[in-house]
Amino acid sequence: MATPVSGPVQSSPSAAPALQRGIVKMVLSGCAIIVRGQPRGGPPPERQINLSNVRAGALARRATQNQPETKDTPDEPWAFQAREFLRKKMIGKEVCFTVEIKTQQGREYGIVYLGKDSSGENIAESLVAEGLATVRREGIRGTNPDQARLCDLEDQAKATKKGIWSEGGGAHTIRDLKYSIENPRNFVDSLHQKPVNAIIEHVRDGSVVRALLLPDYYLVTVMLSGVKCPTFKRESDGTETPEAFAAEAKFFTESRLLQRDVQIILESCPNQVILGTILHPNGNITELLLKEGFARCVDWSMAVYTQGAEKLRAAERSAKERKVRIWKDYVAPTANLDQKDRQFVAKVMQVVNADAIVVKLNSGEYKTIHLSSIRPPRIEGEEKNKDKDKRFRPLYDIPYMFEAREFLRKKLIGKKVNVTVDYIRAATTAAETGPVPAFPERTCATVTIGGINIAEALVSKGLATVIRYRQDDDQRSSHYDELLAAEARAIKNGKGLHSKKEVPIHRVADISGETQKAKQFLPFLQRAGRSEAVVEYVFSGSRLKLYMPKETCLITFLLAGIECPRGSRNIPGGVPEPFSEEATLFTKELVLQREVEVEVESMDKAGNFIGWLHIEGVNLSVALVENSLSKVHFTAERSAYCKTLQSAEEVARQRKDKIWANYEEKPTEEVAQVSEEKERVANYRPVYVTEITDGLHVYTQDVETGAQLESLMETMRAEIAAQPPVEGSFTPHRGDYCIAKFADGEWYRARVEKVESAAKVHVFYIDYGNRETVSSVRLAALPPAFSTRNLPPQATEYAFAFIQVPQDEDARADAVDCVVRDIQNTQCLLNVEYGGATCPHVTLLFSDSKDDVGQGLVKEGLVMVDVRKEKHLQKMVTEYLNSQESAKSARLNIWRYGDFRADDADEFGYRR
Repeated sequence: MATPVSGPVQSSPSAAPALQRGIVKMVLSGCAIIVRGQPRGGPPPERQINLSNVRAGALARRATQNQPETKDTPDEPWAFQAREFLRKKMIGKEVCFTVEIKTQQGREYGIVYLGKDSSGENIAESLVAEGLATVRREGIRGTNPDQARLCDLEDQAKATKKGIWSEGGGAHTIRDLKYSIENPRNFVDSLHQKPVNAIIEHVRDGSVVRALLLPDYYLVTVMLSGVKCPTFKRESDGTETPEAFAAEAKFFTESRLLQRDVQIILESCPNQVILGTILHPNGNITELLLKEGFARCVDWSMAVYTQGAEKLRAAERSAKERKVRIWKDYVAPTANLDQKDRQFVAKVMQVVNADAIVVKLNSGEYKTIHLSSIRPPRIEGEEKNKDKDKRFRPLYDIPYMFEAREFLRKKLIGKKVNVTVDYIRAATTAAETGPVPAFPERTCATVTIGGINIAEALVSKGLATVIRYRQDDDQRSSHYDELLAAEARAIKNGKGLHSKKEVPIHRVADISGETQKAKQFLPFLQRAGRSEAVVEYVFSGSRLKLYMPKETCLITFLLAGIECPRGSRNIPGGVPEPFSEEATLFTKELVLQREVEVEVESMDKAGNFIGWLHIEGVNLSVALVENSLSKVHFTAERSAYCKTLQSAEEVARQRKDKIWANYEEKPTEEVAQVSEEKERVANYRPVYVTEITDGLHVYTQDVETGAQLESLMETMRAEIAAQPPVEGSFTPHRGDYCIAKFADGEWYRARVEKVESAAKVHVFYIDYGNRETVSSVRLAALPPAFSTRNLPPQATEYAFAFIQVPQDEDARADAVDCVVRDIQNTQCLLNVEYGGATCPHVTLLFSDSKDDVGQGLVKEGLVMVDVRKEKHLQKMVTEYLNSQESAKSARLNIWRYGDFRADDADEFGYRR
């Protein structure tokens, strides 16, 4: 403390003490002050000056901790008033002083003047004149005029009974100091965040002070809400080691607040720590510390800050940008990004679960954006593994994940949003994350629409939680405090994830590829007409996965009436057809995650539904044709959209764009000739009927290739007998070709259709058309010599032409029984009449009588006629209709109650 504050102001040839200058940092008592110099590259030197020849009362002193024999010492009368007199007059002011005496212990006594020279107010004289200090007369030499003046002033104060010379002894001037508060939280709550007058008595570090609350004289330690400055670490030997900029931050606060009159808003008291904001007429010290780079924002206390957390973040951001003090080495998370990549407008194309979206930039590029600092609903490991047999589907099985995804989908899909990139989360490897899956690089951003922060809205509804970070982790949302506040509101109001109610359960049946379930479901969808749906996934331009909200199920949906370019997954060799990717992208942009309407017409043999999809009045099949991304399929001829599709295709052809780029129009004469020549071709060939399905489809083998199949089967069985397969050595997967042991004990070629478990494998016998559920031990790998390359599957599926398959189960069973009885395992004659969505439609003749099997079903009243419109088929249709009239007249089977079609055909499962 003995370091000189500044050089002598003036000197004289005599031994008169030199006049020195400084700034009053602190008033220790009515007769002692601490003076500091000007800061130069760090906190300035300081020294204690005691006033010569006077004495003021001693201030209260707290008992030394861990020393039970010591006790609290109260104020002496008028001691606090003397300290306050000097504090209000001198704190932060420039003074000049002379040091008259310096003791062996280093204590310095002198005369202090207010101002730049000795013409200013003599502080000791002012104290004595006010009756706040006494003169030490025992040391006075009569020759000193300054000392004589002190004695005169004291006599005048006595005469006028000022201060300590007043009557009553001054007991009323002694403070009732309270060093501790029994219940700090109740004390803080009782003030209701109203400003309290206070004096800052001590500064521990830049963000922690000791304050005297007025008028009740509570002495409390207050930590500034929302910030933290570098601190002084206490070592084991009792010494203190300052962190970088700790001393500078402490001086910054001291020079502005120490012993100043302030107001404090006590905001919270977590874990016995009082948090508050100090208000000074010259500004808010919290914001100033941040702006000057002396402090950083602290999340845990930011939430209680009452003066606007955004101001603190803005002040911290300013310091970071200027790289001052603690931020001198700071690198912004988005420093490597151009401004156009940091902030942009984009269109939302897809919502990925509940914390990420796929957007389309103005450049046409697609980009995945993760919402900054939020975590979607998740499920703990035990819950996830509770039902191991059930396939885990995060969207439906994690509580509130579906609600969160739907909230984002309804609010964002197809809309333009403002994206502000907050940080880029680096890619992680499995080695770094341990049991946690590895993640690719992620762009994390704040996404707003109409001024609403989507992440904040999600959190406020309890559909996401806020990620907690290390204090030095700057990779976070630029609106992190708003997210924390939103989460606090959601918790308080018991919203979503924070609700104590039972979690919502979504039982969504996935019937994609489930042929039997799809068959049962088909009549409902057909009768429903247009049904609401949400497009969950786009496999290709014409193949989609739909969520049906009313039926709470997922289905695979194929667009009717068109032939779209096929992608690589649907073509052997994996080479996609031209424009397949463009068609997929077109469909994605138009319908992915949008609400649509679908009309289901039929289904294929794999359990996929076929029909028409409409979005905002647009038929997707027509839109694909109009944009030259699909051709019209001949099955469209039977639909109500046939003319629209054909005219759209004609316009697309004329443009010669995309799939029509190499199209050359045929001469008109040739077209006319073809149309004249088109007649029904009766080209019957012998087939062997091997299987009749429950849907009245037939599987046949060509008689011509029957000898090849028999030869292959004999050779294959001989080889298997010579080298029997090891039981359990074959692991079946859907789509695999294999050999399966049938109930007769023989091995046949088969294809795996579905694997439920090792004991339940669904197989299809490719040479015979029948299906069976077997154990995997009855399966083995198909020897290469007998693969489908050497001999294609021999069973071909067909449907009966000109008839409607009854949808009523009993009526259909009667028709199937009749066909099984008549033609299964017999030779017939087959003619293909026209194509179909899943397989060709044919007429079958008995090989001996040449009678039409399908027409026989109509005559027996087991089925109704499907009236075709093609001209070349009209003769056959007429014959079938005549047979139907005959059955109706005789009231056979389905006609036994008369003609039911006029009013209730749909209820019976028929349509006209």
